[in-house]
Amino acid sequence: MTKKIVIFLISFAFLHFVVGASNLDAETFQIKNISVEGNNRISANAIVNYSSLNLNSSISSEDLSSAYNNILNTDLFRMVNLERRGDRLKIIVDEYPTVNEISFEGNSKITDKRLEKVLKIKPRYVFAPSILENDVESILELYKNFGRISAQVRPKIINLSDNRVNVIFEIYEGDISEIERISFVGNRSFSDHRLRRVLDSKQAGFLRRIISRDTLISERIAFDKKLLTDFYKSRGFYDFEIYNVSAELSEENDGFFVSYNIKEGPKFKLGDIKLTSKVSEISAEDFMSDLNIKKGQIYSSDTITRGVSKLERSLRLKGFNFVRIQTEVSKDMPNLLIDLELVLVRSERVFVERIDITGNTATLDRVLRRQFRIAEGDPFNPSELRDAEERIRALGLFSDVSLKVRPGKSKSMVVIDVSVGEIPTGSLSFGAGYSSARGLGGIIEYSERNFLGRGQSLSFAVKTGKDDQLYEFSFFEPMFLRNELGFGFDVSLQDTNKLNSDYDTSSIQFQPFLIFPIGDRSKLRFEYSLIETDLANPGTVGSIINSEVGKGKVTSSGLGYLYTNDTRLYKIGPKNGSLLQIGQQFLGLGADNRGIKSTLKAVVQRETLKEEVKLTAVIEAGNLSLDKGSSRVVDRFFLGPQKMRGFKPGGIGPRECSSDQCNTAINDALGGESFAVVRFEAEFPLGLPEEYGLSGGIFYDIGNLWSLSETNANVIYEEGSWRQAIGASIFWKTPIGPLRFNFTDAISKEVYDLDESFDLTISTRF
Repeated sequence: MTKKIVIFLISFAFLHFVVGASNLDAETFQIKNISVEGNNRISANAIVNYSSLNLNSSISSEDLSSAYNNILNTDLFRMVNLERRGDRLKIIVDEYPTVNEISFEGNSKITDKRLEKVLKIKPRYVFAPSILENDVESILELYKNFGRISAQVRPKIINLSDNRVNVIFEIYEGDISEIERISFVGNRSFSDHRLRRVLDSKQAGFLRRIISRDTLISERIAFDKKLLTDFYKSRGFYDFEIYNVSAELSEENDGFFVSYNIKEGPKFKLGDIKLTSKVSEISAEDFMSDLNIKKGQIYSSDTITRGVSKLERSLRLKGFNFVRIQTEVSKDMPNLLIDLELVLVRSERVFVERIDITGNTATLDRVLRRQFRIAEGDPFNPSELRDAEERIRALGLFSDVSLKVRPGKSKSMVVIDVSVGEIPTGSLSFGAGYSSARGLGGIIEYSERNFLGRGQSLSFAVKTGKDDQLYEFSFFEPMFLRNELGFGFDVSLQDTNKLNSDYDTSSIQFQPFLIFPIGDRSKLRFEYSLIETDLANPGTVGSIINSEVGKGKVTSSGLGYLYTNDTRLYKIGPKNGSLLQIGQQFLGLGADNRGIKSTLKAVVQRETLKEEVKLTAVIEAGNLSLDKGSSRVVDRFFLGPQKMRGFKPGGIGPRECSSDQCNTAINDALGGESFAVVRFEAEFPLGLPEEYGLSGGIFYDIGNLWSLSETNANVIYEEGSWRQAIGASIFWKTPIGPLRFNFTDAISKEVYDLDESFDLTISTRF
C-alpha cells in the first residue's frame, strides 16, 4: 500500500511539473525596447528587422527562439545572444569578419580567374564558414570536371585588424584520372568500336594532352547514356536497356575502366499501322495519306514522333485544333513486329494565355517567339511545343533550352515558360591551311551568329595563299519579314597571281538571295548575281587566252535558283539517304553574253556492315550554254582535285598548245563548258582506337570535261574523253583540323593530262 501511495505522489508531482512547464512556454509578454550590442558594420535597425520582432505586441518564448534563428541564419554573425529583462530586450551579436583578399596557391592547371568564378566568397563580402565550405566543394567539383578527382583544397584564414581576414586556398591539383578504356557488355549487333563513336566521352590516347573528353565526368556519363539509348531505339531496338554503368579505378589510381552493361533485345520492324477516329466529324481514312509511317520500316521512336506531328499539323490545317493522337503500341514477338494503333481523340479546349521567356540576356524575345507557330490566344498543342523546342535548339544560339507548361488564370488557359542559356556566338578566328593545289594559306575571319541579338548572321573573312587572295563579306536574316523566308547577300573580291596558269585574274561579285523551305527536307534559293571579272598580265599564252585578256573588264549579271533536297536531315538513326541539288543561272541581264549555266549534284550515302563502313556515290554535272557571245576561262568549268581526284587543277580538259605539243612553252588549260563526274568512295575503320581519329578509304573516280564555244587548230581534247582514277585515303580528325591524305593512280588519262599521285589537305582555325 505504501508503495502505491509513493507512485501516486511521484506521478502527481510529475504532472504538476509538466503542466507548469507548459504554462511557462505559453507565457506571453510585451517588449517596449530593443537594443543591440556588438555590431560595427551592420546597423541596429537592420538587426532588429532580421529578428522580425515588433514592439508593443504579444511575444512568446517561441517568437524569441525564431528571432534568434532568423538573425543567425543571415550568415552575418558568428554568435547571437538574446537577453530579456522585463519589457526590455538586448540583442548581443559578434559579427563575422569581412574578406580583404582572396588568393590561391599550388594551382597551375586552372587559372586564378577561372577559380574565382566558382566562389561565392568575394573581397569586401562577409566571411562565413558555411559559404567557405561550399566554395571548397565548388573548387573540387571544378577539378573533377578536368579529370583531377584526387585534387585537395585546404582553406587558410589569416586574421587582420579591423575584423578583416585574408582567405588563401591551398590546392593540391593531383594527376588527371583518365578513361583508360570504355567497354560494353551485352552488345551483339554493334561492335565496341562502333558504340564508342556514339559516346561523347573518349578513351585516353596519344593525343590525351589535347583531347579533353577522355576524363571521367559524371554529367557526361549521364549524357552518354542518353546518346546510347537514342542510338539503339532509333534502330529498331524497342526493348533496349542500360542496366548499369560501372567505373573502376586502376591500380595506379590514374585512370578508370568504364563498362556499360546493356540489354539490346531484338530488332523490330513496324507491323500493322491503324488509324482510327473517336471524333465523329473526322474520318480516319481522309488522313491516312498524311501519316508518313510505312509498314516494314525499322522501328524508330523518332520516326513515329515526327509522323504523329505531321498528322497533327494536317488536322490543324483542316480546323481541328482540339484533336490529339493517342499512340498504342503492341509487340508481335514471333514476327518481331511493332503494331501501331493511332487514335484520334478530342482533347480539352485549352488556349495559350502567354509565353514567358527568361535567360536571353543578349537575344531579343522575338528571335525565340518566331520559332513558335502559336501565339497568345491560340489553341494549345503539345506537338507544336515540341517542334518549337527543336527549332530553338536548331538556332545554335543556346546551350540549354527548356519549355514547360503551367496553369494559367483559368482552367482553359496555360502559360508556356521558355528558359534558355545563351552561349557565345561571336568569334575571331586565325587559321592556316595547306593543299597540294594552292599551297600554304592563311585565314582571318570574324563571324557573329546573333548579330545585335536579332538571330542574324554576319561574317567577314580574309583568305590568302601563295598566289591568291579572297575577301568575303556576308549577311543572312533567317526570318525575313518575320516568316520562314530567309534573306541575305554575299560580297566577294578575289585576286589570283598566275595561280595554276600564266595570267592573273580578279573578280568582284555581289549576290543577294532569298531562301525558303518547300518541305521538311527541301528548300529553294533564288539569287541575283552581279559580277565583274578581269584577266591581265598574260605571260606565254596562246591565242584564245590572249583574246580573252583583250576583252578587259567584263561585267555580267543574272538570275538563278538552287533547289536542295536532303533526306539525311533530322535523322537520329543511320545517316542513310540522299542529297539532290539542281541549279540554273540565267545570264545576260543587260550584258553582251546571254545564256544558261546549269549544275546538278546527286549524292547517295549508306552505312553498312553494322554501320562500320560508309558508302558514298556522287554524280556531278554542269553545262554552260550561250546563245549570244562567248565564254571566258573564268566562266567555264574546271575539274580540280575536289571534283576529280588524281589530277592537278587544270590537269584535264581542253588545252591550247603550240602545234599540238603541250610540252613546249604554251600549255593553257582552257576549262570546258560541259562536265560530268561520278565518284564512288568507301570509308572504313582501320582497327585503331576511335579517339585517334584515324580511318581509311578507297575510291574510284571517272570524269570528263569538254566543249568550247571558240576553238582553233591548236586546241586538243575539246571533244572530251573519260578519265579514270583509283586510290586510297587516310582520314585523320585531329585537334588542329581534319587531314586527308589521298594516294591516287590515274588508270585512264590523255597524253598531256597533268596527274598527281598524292594530295594532302589540311585546314584549321584557332
